Amino acid sequence: MDWEVVVGIETHAQLATRSKMFSGAPTAFGAPPNTQASAIDIALPGVLPVPNARAVEFAIRFGLAIGARINRRSVFARKNYFYPDLPKGYQISQYEQPIVEGGALAIATPAGEKTVRIARAHLEEDAGKSLHEDRRGMTGIDLNRAGTPLLEIVTEPDLRGAREAAAYARALHALVRWIEICDGNMQEGSFRCDANVSVRRAGEPGLGTRCEIKNLNSFRFLERAIEYEARRQIAILEEGGRILQETRLYDPARDETRPLRGKEEAHDYRYFPDPDLLPLVLAEDEIERVRREMPELPAARRARYAAEHGLSAYDVALLTESREKADYFERALAAARAPAKLVANWVNGEIAALLNDAGLDFDAVPIAPERLARLLERVHDGTVSHKGAKEVLAAMRARAEDADALIAALGVAQVSDRAALEGLVEQAIAANPKLVADFRAGRERALNALVGQVMKASRGAANPAQVAEILRAKLAG
Repeated sequence: MDWEVVVGIETHAQLATRSKMFSGAPTAFGAPPNTQASAIDIALPGVLPVPNARAVEFAIRFGLAIGARINRRSVFARKNYFYPDLPKGYQISQYEQPIVEGGALAIATPAGEKTVRIARAHLEEDAGKSLHEDRRGMTGIDLNRAGTPLLEIVTEPDLRGAREAAAYARALHALVRWIEICDGNMQEGSFRCDANVSVRRAGEPGLGTRCEIKNLNSFRFLERAIEYEARRQIAILEEGGRILQETRLYDPARDETRPLRGKEEAHDYRYFPDPDLLPLVLAEDEIERVRREMPELPAARRARYAAEHGLSAYDVALLTESREKADYFERALAAARAPAKLVANWVNGEIAALLNDAGLDFDAVPIAPERLARLLERVHDGTVSHKGAKEVLAAMRARAEDADALIAALGVAQVSDRAALEGLVEQAIAANPKLVADFRAGRERALNALVGQVMKASRGAANPAQVAEILRAKLAG
C-alpha cells in the first residue's frame, strides 16, 4: 500500500484498409509469406510512397471520437533503426507533428468513471514479422505485414495499476471497432499494446523510472504483465536498488517479464522528415465530411438509452460494450411490444451467455433480434415464464419456428386459466394453515411461500403473478 503503480499505454491499431499505408499492396491476413510485399514496402530504388487516403480518414475519425485536436498540417518522418523484418532500415512514422493530439477516453473503474488523457495518435507503417518457430534454429522473415497502416495511440501516464490499464485497453478496443477503423483482432496482431510501467511512493509528485513491456496481445496478458513488473520494481527499490530503463517482454508461460534491450531514447532513432513525402495538409471540408459520417458514439448512446428508456448506468454500459451489441438491442426493442428493461436484461443476460457458450460475438448472433422480440412479448404478457422462455431460446438455435410455435411444441406455456389456478390456490391454502396465519398476521414473506407451493403443485406451469393476485383476494376474505 506504500507504492503507487503508474502506467501509460501505447497501442498499435492496424487500420482496416484494403491496401497498405504507402502502397497499393493488399493487407489481407493469412496470405503465404512474402506474397504481399511490394517494391514500395521494401523501398527498392526509384520507388515513391503515396499516403493512403482511407488511413488518413480513419485517423481523423479517431481524433473526432476522443475529442482531440486534428492537426491541419502533419509531417511524416523516417524513424531509423535496424531490425531484420524492417528491410528499409527505417519506418515511416510521425514524430514532432502528428495528425492527432490531445483528447481523452472515459473508462469504468471501481471508484467510478475515470478520464484517461490521450497524448497523441499518429499514423505510421507496420514492420514485417520474424518467425522463430519450426525454423530449425533459424529465423524466417515474412514481409506481408510490412507497410500495413497503423495508428499509434499514446496515453499520458494517467493509469494507476493493472486493472485500470486493462479497462482502458478494453475501452479503446471497443471504440476503434465501434467507429470501424480497426477489426481489433488481437490474435492476428491487429491490436497490440505496449505498457510503460513505473512505481513511486504514494504521494510522491514525480514519476519513477519506467520500463516498457512490448507487444501484449491480450487483455489478460496486459494485466498480468503489469502486475508482475510492478512487483519486480517494488522489490528492487525496497532492497535499495535502482530501476534500469529498458524494454522487456512478457513470458505468459512463466508469468514474468524479462529484459529485451536497453531503452532507446528518441534521438537514437535519428528522426528526420521523409524527403519523399510532402506534409499532410487537411482541408476543413474533409474533416467536416468525416464528422458528418461518424456513427453515434458509445457515450451518446448511453445517454440516449438512459434518457429515452430509463435504463441504469450499469445496463447501458453493458449494452454499449460493442456497436454490434447496441445495434442488436435497438433492433429487438424496435420489434418488441415489451419494456426496454426486459429487452436489455435478455440481451445483457441470456443472449450474451448464449454467445459466450458458443464462442461467438454479437456480430454472429444465431437468433435474429426480431425472433427474440416475439419471445419477450410472450414473457411480458405472461404466456411463458422466464424459465420457460430460456428453454424456447435454446431451441431457437436449432429450429426455425417462431416463439409461439416453440412454446406450444415444448409445452412451456404458463397456466393462466383462472378456474384452474383458483383450484390450486385453494389446495395450497388448505394444506398450509400456518403460512395462511402468518400472512394474515402481516408477514408478507408468507405469501411468497404460498405462491411457491402453488408453483410446485403446477410443476412450474402456473402464472406466478396471477397466483399471487388470487391468493391475496382469497386471504383477504
